[in-house]
Amino acid sequence: MRPVRKYKAVEKLLKSVEEKLKGEPKLFEMFQNCYLNTLDTTVKQMEDGTTYVITGDIPAMWLRDSVAQLRPYLIAAGEEKELADVLVGLSRRHFGYICIDPYANAFNETENGNCWEHDDTEMNDWVWERKYEVDSLCYPLQFAYLIWKNTGCTDHLDEVFREGAKKILNVFRTEQRHEEDSPYHFIRKNTYFTDTLSRDGKGALVKSGIGMTWSGFRPSDDACTYGYLIPSNMFAVVALLYLEEIADVVLKDTRLKQDAEKLRKEIYEGIETYGITTTEGFKEVYAYETDGYGQYNLMDDANVPSLLSMEYLGYKGKDGKTAANTRRMILSEANPYYYEGKAASGIGSSHTPAKYIWHIAIAMEGLTAESAEEKLAALHMLSCTDGGTGLMHEGFHADDDTRYTREWFSWANAMFSELVLDYCGYRVAR
Repeated sequence: MRPVRKYKAVEKLLKSVEEKLKGEPKLFEMFQNCYLNTLDTTVKQMEDGTTYVITGDIPAMWLRDSVAQLRPYLIAAGEEKELADVLVGLSRRHFGYICIDPYANAFNETENGNCWEHDDTEMNDWVWERKYEVDSLCYPLQFAYLIWKNTGCTDHLDEVFREGAKKILNVFRTEQRHEEDSPYHFIRKNTYFTDTLSRDGKGALVKSGIGMTWSGFRPSDDACTYGYLIPSNMFAVVALLYLEEIADVVLKDTRLKQDAEKLRKEIYEGIETYGITTTEGFKEVYAYETDGYGQYNLMDDANVPSLLSMEYLGYKGKDGKTAANTRRMILSEANPYYYEGKAASGIGSSHTPAKYIWHIAIAMEGLTAESAEEKLAALHMLSCTDGGTGLMHEGFHADDDTRYTREWFSWANAMFSELVLDYCGYRVAR
């Protein structure tokens, strides 16, 4: 077993998982590789006490990815303050960034002006990319809450957090009336249509005032076909409920609690009223996207939040049958990004070539499975499709796992790790 610098709680957890996975040596070896990968390769503690986390092979920090990358450490962090401090440091950096620009999805380590592209939008030197994604604001709220619940720490729930939370509420409210009120636009020149927004950077027309909040891009960083992205709105409902509890119990801020509650209820009613449609063969299902005018995009994408991840995120609709119908639909050929092949079956993404399945989606299928047998089957599928590297990737060809994208993708490693921990009985408290 490789020595883990500093964190005794991580060593203890590794030993426990090794014991629970007796008879599954390959699974444990891969878990050790994947679980330690983020700490070993992507985490940097800064002099100001914050934590910077690169996504892997891209030298920038995504608000979304950084949470997913460090989420599996919440379990061990409850037993070790030094590890908890790393997580708290990441949360502090999240809300510092959100105060700089709540519409950006990825940021630089310093104010150095580096960026993915020189896009036509309101860039500044902190911003690596400014694709507005609802989930980029949900993840930091979720992470701040989970740190509190799993470690007891509240140091990060300070005035910067309060300011950032208010900015999130303001953006969500503004984007409920995107067509009339939004200042946001995004144009990337000389690129694919999935990498930019139509109508001079405003995106496809949506109906305002239906409760849901607009998103320019999906968690894959691809442009939304229709601006009301249902999984991200589901995540917003859960994240706002977390904010309500933080505002009530920790911050003692009645106004913030009331504002979050009002917005949460509006988004929830919007999802349950406008986000459901009737299909042939599956009855009522949640759409992936809608415009509010009656057009629906029936699909699911591997990236989280996804329709597959509803239960994982904690979203509960008015009728459980709708969620069950949706799961059946997206795990079938009715979903244009569901693939079956010689190596595996699962959900892919418009972000990668056709017939490429994502390890994140297989892990999520396992995390939301009902039985231990289903979870283990997902783990075996993951361990048999590593392309011989001992690590997870972004997407791989359904017929040949040696054909894969992104050799170093920390989010996928973290999702595999979380599924192993879940199978062994270790779950993040929420």
